[in-house]
Order: sequence, then C-alpha cells, then structure tokens
Amino acid sequence: MTYPLSPVFARTVPDGDTHERAVCENCGFVAYENPKIVVGSVVRHDGKLLLCRRAIEPRRGYWTVPAGFLELHETPEDGARREALEEANARLAIESLLAVYSVPRLSQVQLIYRAVLHEPGFSAGEESLEVGLFGWDDIPWDDLAFPTVHWMLGHERQVQEGSIAAPFANPEGRSADLRPR
Repeated sequence: MTYPLSPVFARTVPDGDTHERAVCENCGFVAYENPKIVVGSVVRHDGKLLLCRRAIEPRRGYWTVPAGFLELHETPEDGARREALEEANARLAIESLLAVYSVPRLSQVQLIYRAVLHEPGFSAGEESLEVGLFGWDDIPWDDLAFPTVHWMLGHERQVQEGSIAAPFANPEGRSADLRPR
C-alpha cells in the first residue's frame, strides 16, 4: 500500500502570480491566506445605542458594538445577528449596511450594519462583562475599544441626522491600525 506524500510547504511566487505564497513542493497546491471578515451592528433601541463591554482580549474592559468574525458558510447579516446574540443575548433586525472598514495591519475587512432590537431585552453574553443602552451624551467615548467603533458611531450619527447616506468607509487618510488614545 502506498500513501500520498505529506505536504511540504515552501514560500515562493507561483507561476502566473505576483505574491509569495506557501506552495506544496510535492503537489503544487497553493495555500492562499485571505483577509478575515468581521461583521457587526450598530444597534438602536428607544433612541439609544447598544454597547458591550469586552470580557476578552484584545481591549478587555473597553466598550464596543456587538461584532466578531464571520463563520464559514454564513451570510454577513446572519453573522452580525449571531454576534449580537452571543455578546448581548440580543435578537436583531438588520436594516442596512452602515460601513465597510479596512484594517490592513490585521488583514481585516469589517462589515457593519444598522440594526434595531427585534425583541426587547438583552444581557451580557460570555464575551461581555456588561451591556447597556447609551444616549449620545452617555457613550463612554474615551473607553471605546477600537478606532472603527468611533467611526461607526460617528457614521451612525450622521445617518440619523440626515446629513449623509451610508455606506461609509475609512475616513479619508485614516487607518484603523492605531488604537484610540
């Protein structure tokens, strides 16, 4: 009985490609590495926004919207609903796409939706220390977890004020690679 050779990968530029990749020396299989997709929602209820205080790293103890990595075989909208259920025990109705943000340092693309609570009630899930509804003046701006959270909340406010329409992208000349000060 013969067994196929175990893969042995080397970094090289495959024929017809422009980037160095991991290529199997035995069979030529190319192991592509692709960006991670993050999905989440700015959730509104009774004129306030739902925020979650992170129970996990990175940025444990800081506030964010319910968001996380998209799973295989999942639509972005389903992923955003799942993340809200996992982090805030909240059931959402997705309304529209708010923004697409790029975080090249982390190889992330973030799809952020506008949503409302589909059913009343929410509570902290396993990945949250606490969750709450915040009016604009009550948002813990200095304790937001990531630059993109600042952006999405600002973009949501612009949509609510009717000053501009979604979807948005990174603010001009801004990178999400820096943590908030």
